[in-house]
Amino acid sequence: ERDAKGLDDVYLLRIEQLYPVPSEPLKVELARFNGAEMVWCQEEPENQGAWQFLAPRIAGIIGSLIGYAGRPESASPAVGSYGKHKDQHTALLKQAFEI
Repeated sequence: ERDAKGLDDVYLLRIEQLYPVPSEPLKVELARFNGAEMVWCQEEPENQGAWQFLAPRIAGIIGSLIGYAGRPESASPAVGSYGKHKDQHTALLKQAFEI
């Protein structure tokens, strides 16, 4: 999506290890972008995935809250409809790159 939009000012960081939270490496990496707008993006619904676990920890590392781009909360990890899934995915990407 970043390439499709021709964006050269967006940095993507993938966190592979969720626990224990790699606080020091994360602190060093995120310090490179001091003052930048940070957004957590995940395909899982908001109440699933790593967002709720990592958001307060990342806020503690960088000293501020970060934005969220992703699917709304849901009782199920899948919406059960390809069309709705595609719509949510499109909205997720739009939200992530336009915050």
